[in-house]
Parts: sequence; structure tokens; C-alpha cells
Amino acid sequence: MQDGHWATPYTLEPGQTQYHELSHTRIWITLLDQEWLIRYQRMPEDDNQERWQQRVTHTLPDADLEVQRFVRPDDGCQVCYLPAMSSLATVIRPYQPLTIPAESECTIYVGTLLWMRIQVGTKGTHLMELPLADPSLTWVGRTTMEGELCYSAATFARLVLEAVPKRPWRAITPVRIVNERQEPLLLERFNLPTPLLSLHRNDKGQLWTPRVTVTCETDMNSARLKIDQSLIAAAGQCELISPAREQTARGGLVRAYDRIFG
Repeated sequence: MQDGHWATPYTLEPGQTQYHELSHTRIWITLLDQEWLIRYQRMPEDDNQERWQQRVTHTLPDADLEVQRFVRPDDGCQVCYLPAMSSLATVIRPYQPLTIPAESECTIYVGTLLWMRIQVGTKGTHLMELPLADPSLTWVGRTTMEGELCYSAATFARLVLEAVPKRPWRAITPVRIVNERQEPLLLERFNLPTPLLSLHRNDKGQLWTPRVTVTCETDMNSARLKIDQSLIAAAGQCELISPAREQTARGGLVRAYDRIFG
């Protein structure tokens, strides 16, 4: 088994299958004369897993697995995998709530699960994308009529970057929280605007997003959110690997809205 890589073209011959094992997912990509076949299967959770492993084989997976068939768009034999942030905002829930004292700030580092986009052929035709683990859904809003559907993810909300596990199926997002109030801010959950975040890869192969800054001035139910135009220095020299699904307003200011902290 060899390490897999994002945004790297792999070449298959008709009859060959590329097998991947990463996060909670096994994936099989098969090239035939006239079509591409994609199968995937969830794996049991393994917190010790850190590598994305892949190999090319002539062996097909279990016949009981559901297969998705795609007409081959051209004669190209290349297949490439691109990371993507989720299409819905993600509610981040620290395992242990974090208190930010009055007139204080902190930066937490969040590891966000990625989606995989599969592109094939000489033109890089998009076939499909899939989450690398089954995402949980939650509703964020004042009522069942007013609000939005989001993904939900637990996090350790680490304050030290070196303590964040570096795994190829997660992107690191620095979240700076500024509490300008005269009283403490209890951070129990945080609505991260994942569709607005671009993905960048550094020379170590790690994926980063720009920093998100949340400023809470008065009421916890209302805050200002801004996305940086560049990455923090700790990310190192990076290249853009996937643009954001949605674009922010000029200067990175998203909006003042009442669901940042749920």
C-alpha cells in the first residue's frame, strides 16, 4: 500500500481498480473500456489511523457492494481526487465547553472532515463527490420554520496547534474568538461557515483553510464573522487546491447574524 495524495493524477489501464482506505471509508475506482465504476464502503472508526493508503489491483471488491456507473467521457485514463469542504455550515461542538473571560480572546484549531471529489479523463470531468465519513445533521434556528440545516461535528477545540492531529482527510481551520463583552463567553457550540472556506496545501501535504474571526460585542446571539483573505503564518507556504463553494463579501466580512453560537 502506498500513500494517497490530493490533486495528483493517477493513471489506470482498462480492467484495473484503484483501492483507497482513508478516514472511515473504503473506495474502489474501476476503469473499463467504456465506463468508470465507483464503489465505497464505510469502515469502523479507528482513531489511530493517520495514513491515506491506496493501491492498484485487478481484483474487484465484494459483488454485494452497490456500484455507481459513469459513461467514460473521453479516452483519458487519469483519475484525480480533490478535497472539498462541506456544502452546509458545520456546527462545531467542543467535547468540553470553553469559557473565554471578559475582554479576552483565543484561537482554537478545528480539524474539519472533508468531502472527496472524483474527476477523470483528460478534461478532469467531475463524476461525483462523497463525504469521507457519514455526517450528522442538525437544525440551527429559533423555530422549526426559521433557521438552517447544518452538519454537526464534535471537536477537542485545541488551543495549541502542535496538539492537532494532522490527517489528510481533515483541514485545519484556525478560529479566533474575540469576546468584547463585560462578562465571560461560554463556548458550547459554534457555527463554522464551511461553504465559504477555501482549501490550501502546504509543503508537508497538510490542508488548511483561512482563519475565521468571530467578534462578540454585546449579546451572544449576535456576532460579527470575518474570513481572512490569506492563511496564518503557521500554515507555511501553501498553494490553493480547492476554491470555496461560495464567495464571501469583499474584505472577507460575511455578515452579522444571530446563529454563530447556535
